[in-house]
Amino acid sequence: MAETATAGTTGEKQPRSVRVVLLALMIAMMLAMLDNMIIGTAMPTIVGELGGLEHLSWVVTAYTLATAAATPLWGKLGDMYGRKGTFMTSIVLFLIGSALSGMAQDMGQLIAFRAVQGLGAGGLMVGVMAIIGDLIPPRERGKYQGMMAAVMALAMIGGPLVGGTITDHWGWRWSFYINLPLGVVALGLISVVLHLPKKRAEARIDYLGAALLTIGITAIVLVTTWGGTEYAWTSARIMELIGIGVAALVGFVFWQTRAAEPVVPLHIFRSRNFTLMSLIGFITGFVMFGATLFLPLYQQSVQGASATNSGLLLLPMLGAMLVTSMVAGRVTTNTGRYKIFPIAGGALMTVGLYLLSLMDTDTSRLTSGLYMAVVGLGMGCLMQITMLVAQNSVEMKDMGVASSSTTLFRTLGSSFGVAIMGALFNHRVQDVMTERAGALGSKVTEQSAQLDAASLAKLPAAAREAYQHAVSAGTHGAFLLGAGVAVLALVAAVFVKEVPLKGTGPKPADAPDGPDEGTAVKAPAAEAV
Repeated sequence: MAETATAGTTGEKQPRSVRVVLLALMIAMMLAMLDNMIIGTAMPTIVGELGGLEHLSWVVTAYTLATAAATPLWGKLGDMYGRKGTFMTSIVLFLIGSALSGMAQDMGQLIAFRAVQGLGAGGLMVGVMAIIGDLIPPRERGKYQGMMAAVMALAMIGGPLVGGTITDHWGWRWSFYINLPLGVVALGLISVVLHLPKKRAEARIDYLGAALLTIGITAIVLVTTWGGTEYAWTSARIMELIGIGVAALVGFVFWQTRAAEPVVPLHIFRSRNFTLMSLIGFITGFVMFGATLFLPLYQQSVQGASATNSGLLLLPMLGAMLVTSMVAGRVTTNTGRYKIFPIAGGALMTVGLYLLSLMDTDTSRLTSGLYMAVVGLGMGCLMQITMLVAQNSVEMKDMGVASSSTTLFRTLGSSFGVAIMGALFNHRVQDVMTERAGALGSKVTEQSAQLDAASLAKLPAAAREAYQHAVSAGTHGAFLLGAGVAVLALVAAVFVKEVPLKGTGPKPADAPDGPDEGTAVKAPAAEAV
């Protein structure tokens, strides 16, 4: 007997078929989140076998570029041609890239195959959120998106540990091969259980818009990746990329007003809530990835923590984020209201980052852990509420582009956060090292302001102490900047229009019109056979 899964009224128990689909979506989310975490741990071993140390950064950059560029395209394709087929295609592409990466024989092949993997990854996150938007009514959606945030937190905690274990016992190639059985399980569950209405758009794909957006995103990511590291910020190459990026994005916006089926319909930004959630998502990405970069560095360099369990160093922040995401999702489901969470999230994130900026060479691990927990509480209030409100602010036909646009803004925020906070950190470290250790200090950090544990152990005691003070000063500047940026999220949250989320029941007589005003959007049915 067939079991139909519809977006029912609030409080209705979801059918078993929907729960099975959600399991498959969580596996797909885990694939997207775990990959970079696992590979980061395996990179020293990979370089030792394949060589090509000078191209090491491209293993990550190729993946990030492909993911960012593909994200809006997957969202639009899902809206035009159906969510299920598009999502399964992205999983298959990701698995092909994973298998090829595991078979790579040199660094050039690995970089190319990582780009293929990244193209698929761009559709995983978007597909997960868009399918949840199709299956679950807005009132119920917070609970399930809170579960997805919990999966993200678990991946960030467990990724480095899993990567180290796999590399040590099975070899680095299994860091890629491990994706295959998980992906096959997700594909099987989705293929059998999920049945969404098929779509076939008559309009042609907006190839020019897609090309302009890809060029613009690629230029932005390269600027934030190369600026201050590969090239000086004022170098000709960076200026060229900035010019190309600006020109491409201006051309993209101009063309979207004229395209028959635009990649990113600009009308979705007429919704105040959607625009504000895109801004808050950008800031959350900016802060989160900046914090996850500099906190382990501070704890290893200043507090003497081991790099082996680097994922566990972030446990107070990620644990708080996990719990808060679950609570926020549950409260939103039970009450239908959400505005308190962006406001609380912006405030907690600002306070937490300011507290982190106060850390110095004498700060205990307990104190820094408490500060991290405050930041985690703030991020937990924001992570999935931004997606929930963004989806609720558009019509069902734009669910894919809304999900992909929100994801893209968060991705771009992370790129800017790592680049800008990193540039400030490096500048402060160089200044303090020169100030405290003179020519020796300048020489120590000549190649990079971030020293690994082995390099740090080889330094003379005076230089090591100077470096600890330098890292403390660098993190102070980076986190103070993060706190300033987080204030913008708090200000944006104040202007969010608070309207209770609805289930799919009858619309109250006094309910305002339009998706931005909280109307229920009925999800298409999903059948289980």
